[in-house]
Formats: sequence, C-alpha cells, structure tokens
Amino acid sequence: MTDSVWLDGRIVPAKDAVIAPTDRGFLLGDGLFETMRLTEGCVPHLERHLSRLETGCATLHLPPPDRTLLQKAVADLVVATGLKSGSMRLTVTRGCGPRGLLPPVDVKPTVLLTCAASSPPSVQPVRLATSRYVRDGSSPLSQVKSLNYLPMVMARMEAVAAGYDDALLPGVGRVVAEASAANILLLLDGEVVTPPVTDGALPGTSRARLLEAGVCREQSVPLNVWSRVSAAWLVSALSLQPVASVDSCALREEPAWEQKLRAFLF
Repeated sequence: MTDSVWLDGRIVPAKDAVIAPTDRGFLLGDGLFETMRLTEGCVPHLERHLSRLETGCATLHLPPPDRTLLQKAVADLVVATGLKSGSMRLTVTRGCGPRGLLPPVDVKPTVLLTCAASSPPSVQPVRLATSRYVRDGSSPLSQVKSLNYLPMVMARMEAVAAGYDDALLPGVGRVVAEASAANILLLLDGEVVTPPVTDGALPGTSRARLLEAGVCREQSVPLNVWSRVSAAWLVSALSLQPVASVDSCALREEPAWEQKLRAFLF
C-alpha cells in the first residue's frame, strides 16, 4: 500500500495527514523538496539528495532536519508501504508562523515524506518549446529546489497548450538553462555538455554524477546553436528522455550515446 506517509516523525494514513493552515509552505511556498528514485526498496544516492537538501536549507536560513532521522524515515516508509520501485518526495517547510513575511524566531519545520508507484518511464523523444520564463543563474534561489515552482508550472502548461511536450527555459543572456523539471544534456560538436548553474541550471543529482565521472562537462550553450547540436536528453533522478526537437529544429537520435548515459545513470 502507498497510502501511508511519514509526517513529522510518524507514519500515518495519507487521509489523516494534516498540514496546519498557517504552515508557511502552504501559504508562501517557504520550503524545499527532493524527488528521489526508489528501486529494489532503496533510494539510490540518498546521501546526495540529503546533502542538496541541507545546502538548500542553509541558503534559506532554514534549520535542516536531522539526517539520521530522514534516513530512518525513508527505511520505515518503505517497510510500511511495501513499495519496492517508484519514487519518493521529501518536502520540508519552515513550519507555522504568524501572518506576514517574517518567520517566527523559533522555527519548527514541517517534514513530509511520501512515495508513489510509477509506471515505466517514457523513453519517447519529447518536443521542447523555448519558454518566455527565464532562469536567473545569479539568484541563490535558482540553485535550490524550492516550493516556489510556478515559473516551471507555467512554462510546462504553455508549452503543452502550444502543442509541445515540455518547455526549455533559457538563462539570462539567451543561453540554455534547463527544462521545466529536468536538466538538459546536449551532444554538441561530438561532446556531451550541460549548462552551468550560473546559466540557470539546477544542480541536479544525476547531473552532478555525470560531471564527476567525466561523462559530460559544463559549457554555456547559446540558444541559437541548435544547428550544431546532434542530440539532447532530459535527465533527472527518475529518468533519461531523448529530445526530438527544440522549437522548429529537429534533433536526431544517438542510440550509442543514450545507451552509455542510461547504463551509467540507472
């Protein structure tokens, strides 16, 4: 069963989980989240996710949850649900506070862990539309997975309404940043590159692994360079998906490169 959740130290039925009306995550989007893959009853690279969460908490001046507590929460929720494969989402908010923008002096974060079964990830190539929403890589908030996700939501909605599958968000200066919910890899002049965080890319966990292993490297990519891009993929902790086109520019498939990336990631 996957209708149980872990909330503030207890596993409860999802229908009984209560978030207070004064919770700042609900009212102001004041918090962070991590989406994690669940396979064979474990979360691969859990420590990377928890490290990124702690970095994000530091950026938001938010007391981080105890790492040992979160590790146990993951294990306990797997046992409670019996789920072996799927995804987990860890959400941390600043908790309840008074009316207004300033948080209380004594912050008591709300911590929620949920899980969901997943169907096999799509490997069908996606068509991207360049969005009007811009990722500002100079902002500290562009480097955290905050609950303020409206630009990505709107970008995806507008792309789908225009007949595309997803949106490509540019960075400041007409460069490639990322898709609405994934980093992007580009096979540019025979080499796999990914935009730097300074151009608006979120520091994704899969992206970090690829960079550390030397499978790809960081490089700024102008939006007008698609004629030199052979192929591209969207990558997240959950999936790797090829890109069929960006606006009117068609990209080709590169099975050998895709197999190499998929074998490394999953």
